[in-house]
Amino acid sequence: MVTLLILVGIILLLGVILVGIFNSFVKNKNTVKDAWSNIDVALKRRYDLIPNLVETVKGYASHEKETLEAVIQARNAAIAVPSDDINSQIQAENQLQKTLRSIFALSEAYPDLKANTNFLQLQDKLNEIEENLERARRYYNGTVRENNTYGESFPGVIFAGMFNYKHFDYFEAEPESRENVKVSFS
Repeated sequence: MVTLLILVGIILLLGVILVGIFNSFVKNKNTVKDAWSNIDVALKRRYDLIPNLVETVKGYASHEKETLEAVIQARNAAIAVPSDDINSQIQAENQLQKTLRSIFALSEAYPDLKANTNFLQLQDKLNEIEENLERARRYYNGTVRENNTYGESFPGVIFAGMFNYKHFDYFEAEPESRENVKVSFS
């Protein structure tokens, strides 16, 4: 009888431990999804702002058609990624970020555009969105770190397959943005 009680106690203890591990996987996944939703809201605000920005630039730099089309294509590609595919959205956002830089580079070549009030307001709004995105990305990366660490360390790694652990990618800068900026005064 004592052996049976000890066996039942051990089974209950293992059950409680498994429930705790499962709940940790669920908590981590939901925290990452919550963090991503903050990024998603800011991205949608950016998506809505981009057509206005492109239209403003078109008036001043109409022969820069390739640059403007690249921005719109990158925006549309980012919008087309399913919202539950976070890792693909990160890649699409990095591409969009790269094309947006080209629009602001155009403003240097067109002084009238650089002085346009509408363009400046859109640029300020985009800068505000980018600041919000930076904070949201930092929070997202923290939650991803917790999720990935738990799923790849003991005891999580043992039960990761059983509890459908999902690895998430960090939101990182693309390699081009890590290169040194070339400044020339010639």
